[in-house]
Order: sequence, then C-alpha cells, then structure tokens
Amino acid sequence: MVENPVRSQVASRPAPVQRRGVQRVQAILDAADRILAEEGYEASTLGAVGKRAGIPTASVYHYFADRNQVDAALVQRHGQEIDALVAEAADDPELGTLREVIDALIDPQLAYCREHPSVVELWYAPGRAPMLMELEEAWGKAQAEQLRRRLVERKLIVADTPRLAVQVAYEAADRVFGIAFENSRTGDEATIDEARRLMTAYLETYAPKRRR
Repeated sequence: MVENPVRSQVASRPAPVQRRGVQRVQAILDAADRILAEEGYEASTLGAVGKRAGIPTASVYHYFADRNQVDAALVQRHGQEIDALVAEAADDPELGTLREVIDALIDPQLAYCREHPSVVELWYAPGRAPMLMELEEAWGKAQAEQLRRRLVERKLIVADTPRLAVQVAYEAADRVFGIAFENSRTGDEATIDEARRLMTAYLETYAPKRRR
C-alpha cells in the first residue's frame, strides 16, 4: 500500500502521551467531523470545534496549531479507513474486467462519502484551504498508482502503460465525482456512472491487444 500522503502534514504535532491528551484530540476531531457533516466547511472553525467538544479554544491550540492541522488529521483518519475498504474490494481475485476493478475502486469510496458527509466537505467544498487541495492531489496520485498496479497485475492494461495515463483517468473521474456531490448531497448516481464510464473507456485504450 502506498504511504498515506497526509501523514507528514500532521507529523510535526507532538503526539499526546497522556490518556487525557489522547481523549481530547479524539474529541476535537470528532467535533470537527460532526460540524463539517452538519454545517459545512466554513462553519468548522477552531472556536466552533472547541465549543462542540466542550474544550476551551485556548486548549484546542495546545493540540492543533490551526484548523488546517485538524483538517489534515481528519483526512488522514478517513483516508486510512477508505484505503482499507478499497484494498479489500479491489484486491478481490474474482474481479476479471476493467470495469469491475474500477467499480471496486469507486463503490467503497462512494458508500463512505455517503456515510461520512464530512469527507465531501474536506475534499470538494468550495473555498477549501490550499493545503487541502494539495492533500487531495497527493492522495489522487497515490490512488492512481495503486490502481495502475492492480490493472497491470491482472493484465487488464499493458505493463508499459504510462503512470500519467492512469493518473489522468483517476483525476478526471475524481472531478466528475466532485460534480456528483455538488449536485446532490448523497452523490448523483447518473453523474457517478459517467465517472465510471470515463475511466473505463479511457483505460481500455491501454488494454492488451486481442489476438485474432
């Protein structure tokens, strides 16, 4: 598995060693997650997060220097869960076609976003901090590389398929994915299907030539 690209963004924050510190960090992240899901990205300020968590804002700064670090920690937490779900689905040996592997990539992420609206806010909400956009770009590259590996191993694309090609396919589909959640809080199904078709049709141009 490719290393989580957001880990370095929160590595500079000292890990609390006392149980109370661990509990407070989790309370802060849980509060931020709920505000993102219920009220949206703009509402998730450190002051609002501290109030929701029942922790003074000054104490929140003891654990997180700014809201960017809170967001990065949430992206890491959700990303690890999504990684595990995608790996379980996409590594299924029964998957035999390009579309099946792509569905196994998209379906767990779609279900997770529907269950956790905060992820949609972190990934697709307008006005997000540049840091989140950088994390999204790094995440996309890591996911594209994992997808390429799976497709090459299954001989669904040729071994010399450029990494750029799979990255382009992934990022284009991810943009359509974002449009799906702009049009619907649960992700418009017809738009999601266009993302599936886009990835499949493009990557099929790198499929091995069939012998006649």
